[in-house]
Amino acid sequence: MAKSTRNLKNSFITVNPSFFTHLLSVSPFYSAKKNPRIPHCCSSSHLVLLFFSSLFILCTFLGVCFLIFTPISSTECSESWHLSPLPSFSVTSLSSNLKHKSASRVEYDMMLPLPPHGVPSNLNISAEEKEFWKQPDGMGFRPCLHFSLEYRKASSRISKQKKKFLVVVVSGGLNQQRNQIVDAVVIARILDAALVVPVLQVNRIWGDESEFSDIFDVEHFKKTLQTDVRIVSSLPSTHLIPKQTIENQIPSHVSPMWIRTRFHRQLNEEGLVILKGLDSKLSKNLPLDLQKLRCKVAFHALRFVNQIQDLGNQMARRMWIEGPYIAIHLRLEKDVWVRTGCLTGLGTEYDKIIAMDRESNPDFLTDKLNMTDSERRFAGLCPLNAQEVARFLKALGVSSNARIYIAGGEPFGGNHAIQPLVQEFPNIITKHMLTKEGELTPYMNRHSILAAIDYIVSLSSDVFLPSHGGNMGRAMQGHRAYVGHLKYIKPNKRMMLPLFEDSSISEEGLVDMKNPPEMISGNMTGAMCVYSALFMRFAWMVQPRNYLLLACHASNESVQLYQLSRWAKGQGYGVLTLKFDSCDSFALSLYLHNEWCYHCYYPFSSFIFQFFKEN
Repeated sequence: MAKSTRNLKNSFITVNPSFFTHLLSVSPFYSAKKNPRIPHCCSSSHLVLLFFSSLFILCTFLGVCFLIFTPISSTECSESWHLSPLPSFSVTSLSSNLKHKSASRVEYDMMLPLPPHGVPSNLNISAEEKEFWKQPDGMGFRPCLHFSLEYRKASSRISKQKKKFLVVVVSGGLNQQRNQIVDAVVIARILDAALVVPVLQVNRIWGDESEFSDIFDVEHFKKTLQTDVRIVSSLPSTHLIPKQTIENQIPSHVSPMWIRTRFHRQLNEEGLVILKGLDSKLSKNLPLDLQKLRCKVAFHALRFVNQIQDLGNQMARRMWIEGPYIAIHLRLEKDVWVRTGCLTGLGTEYDKIIAMDRESNPDFLTDKLNMTDSERRFAGLCPLNAQEVARFLKALGVSSNARIYIAGGEPFGGNHAIQPLVQEFPNIITKHMLTKEGELTPYMNRHSILAAIDYIVSLSSDVFLPSHGGNMGRAMQGHRAYVGHLKYIKPNKRMMLPLFEDSSISEEGLVDMKNPPEMISGNMTGAMCVYSALFMRFAWMVQPRNYLLLACHASNESVQLYQLSRWAKGQGYGVLTLKFDSCDSFALSLYLHNEWCYHCYYPFSSFIFQFFKEN
């Protein structure tokens, strides 16, 4: 993405050939009439005028030539986008408002969300809730798909490839498949091979037998990538081999050089490579052009088929028209509990069912086999349950009448599993509640299509929050950033869960944790003192000159400490570490530049910090 210094009103930038024609038309070198003869006898003033006129004409001509023949820098963007003030999902609809349309710009057709509602104007809304609905500052960053000259030169050869083919078999849920399809296109580009439309492996958990063409628009996929990689629907008969080796042992995070070294010879000799299991195999650190290709595939080429897109659009509008809403990807499905090795929080009866499934399918457990369920939870490896999500939303200042769209499959435990969330936030809405009778009937056993509908509705939400990260959470984070930096909240489970377990912290105390310490006076050197709001308003100064005085306005000491740690980390002062000396007191230290330079003592029910920093 490239940083723009222009106003959003000027975000559409095109190089128009007619501009150069106009320059030529006003130049003395471009005229339908013959120039009059220049007199043989001229005064000295005429000669000087003629000299400067000729110099001006020459500079103009050289400037025009420079503009015409110099390639545009790879850091520039020839075209951009903006969010429409009207409900819209595709740049195709926006392009009708542009003066310059071109079929060659089909790669800029992408799925856009409905515009965010902004901060509610309700006078009774709290400052915390206003901050929650406030959209982040995009700082002028916008999508940039302008590829380098070297990339474009190679495209003329790669896009015509008819001898070497790549076949990929992708697995997992919808968003896991999307990630693998993106990498498949990039690998085909790296290998200078044509790509056969990816094969979707039957999902072993959901049993979904959907093919690529059932979910994604194949013709749009081909047309969007026609200048990058040749996409074909099937292998030509000349490349059908009875016993072709399938490569499924690719290491994780391999580089383009590894891909070329491993498969170049096979492609040249056999003309075919079949890959399976591409999830997280290709490195995330790729050359800029290949990173741009990733964005082009993910956000432009992979468009849902019309019937899915239209239904998703209708459902998103039904949510959007009623006002701002939060989309939560609530990962409470049975397979999630089996794979993560975590307790459901629903009681021993439900936990026994999960344990039995885990024993019968030991390969489902993804990693960290030597950790207990409690260690997994506090390490942030478990999904937040409904009660934890409710507490988290309340800590963020969300009011109980907020509208929440729940994305995801059927929760293990049914309504009992989400009851704690519904109790605190009754305006819970699912895709089944949004649709009219019969709209979802054709897709009830097509979990990938249901996930696609969740994706469309979640993209248009004012705030998106995943309870457990995952492929959809990461895909949504990238897509929302790409189309305008829409708000995305990722819970820090490792930090928040110990606080949830602290019974001395009230709900109001959790809200206080977001607030930074208040700077009273002083500067960034000397002694720093933080004191309890309930204790007397004073601070113990060690160095009267050059000090920083902060006040954490919270009644609970743990909350004050959390406020301080967030502030210190934000200032780049390192990692705060607690060291317990006794039951009644503890010391806190901060590791900075290989030295312990920060000490905290806890006397008289107040925090007093001494912080020494070199000038």
